[in-house]
Amino acid sequence: MSLAGSWRAELRKLLLVLAASGVLGWVTGYTLEMLCIGLSVLSGIWLWQLWLMRRWLQDPDQPPPESGGIWGLVYDTIYGLQRENREARGRLQSTVDYLRSSFASMRDGVLILTQSGAIEWSNDAAEGLLGLQYPRDRGQPVLNLLRWPAFHDYFLNGDFQQPLQIPNDRNSRQILQVEITTFAGGDFLLFFRDVTRVVQMEQMRRDFVGNVSHELRTPLTVFKGYLDTLVSSELFEDPRFQKAAAQMDMQVQRMENLLTDLLWLSRIETVSEDRETEDVNMVAMLEELREELRSSHPDRLVVLEVETQDTVKGNYRELRSAVSNLVINALKYSEDDKPVRVSWVHGNGALVLNVVDAGVGIEEEHIARITERFYRVDESRNARTGGTGLGLAIVKHVAASHRAELIIESEPGRGSRFALHFPL
Repeated sequence: MSLAGSWRAELRKLLLVLAASGVLGWVTGYTLEMLCIGLSVLSGIWLWQLWLMRRWLQDPDQPPPESGGIWGLVYDTIYGLQRENREARGRLQSTVDYLRSSFASMRDGVLILTQSGAIEWSNDAAEGLLGLQYPRDRGQPVLNLLRWPAFHDYFLNGDFQQPLQIPNDRNSRQILQVEITTFAGGDFLLFFRDVTRVVQMEQMRRDFVGNVSHELRTPLTVFKGYLDTLVSSELFEDPRFQKAAAQMDMQVQRMENLLTDLLWLSRIETVSEDRETEDVNMVAMLEELREELRSSHPDRLVVLEVETQDTVKGNYRELRSAVSNLVINALKYSEDDKPVRVSWVHGNGALVLNVVDAGVGIEEEHIARITERFYRVDESRNARTGGTGLGLAIVKHVAASHRAELIIESEPGRGSRFALHFPL
């Protein structure tokens, strides 16, 4: 029976009771009294059903009371909802058990926190890495147990887009990487990974690049000095040697540029908390760079468009290096009669530096990789322009150290747009 049909049946019962009570009262001469008795009986039946429902809801594992009419329909509906709820909870619990089993087998430390930051669950690896034990520490605020100032700031700030690397106070030689994500409407899932080996290898790579670059610079300087001496001597006045001397000088200059870029990239890759920062006047920097390019590229046109005078908090030398690389690249890879447009504007909640050229463009499959060190889109093109292959890698690392985003848009044959978005 449907709910509407049950209500109509109950209404008919009520009318029938009232009619019977009214007829009996008319016969006996006690109409009002008989109506009150009829309504009292009907109310007693409903109160009895409510008592049965209350007793059943206190122990829902028991079968529902037997009843007909609308009460039977109510019992059946509640029982059906309870069964669906039990099945849903069972499926959810099995999912949770599966996830916990998966997390428990991980080598990374895993924590599940409530919205308030209290520990709900942790795996065995968290005990070895962090000294936490489950279920002993369940319900404890994680910030009371992990007393790393950098972790406190990271967790309370709520910006988890980038992972955090911190030294483990339980082992000063161990570096932990923390990644946090939210789920289930505000709970937290934390991963603690031992990245000591990765950090050490990266530091070794940086040290190697820096040391090799320094070591190569000395013999290269000596070689260039002797080459300049020989070029100015009478021996190289012979036309047979002039071409060879010019090629040697060009390659020495190329090596010097490469070493300079390597040393600079090695420097900016080492992110330091106490790095010098200032309010950088980007407009003044762009105007200064344009004047320099007028001397070094007198036949090229650089159009500067300024919509804001806002400054950027950062390191002047690094920002100057990044902007210079973008503009010089645009000049290299576009025709001499095509202008390069540089703009400093507001856009989408950020300060945006745009460098736009009408050059050869970049195929889409190369865009994701052109910021890698020494990545070549076209070997012959790079040989003609004399690039070191490190310019965009420098730009990428400068952007990362200034919390900026490098966006690249390009279409072959129509040009490219390189944009640095600095968050406000």
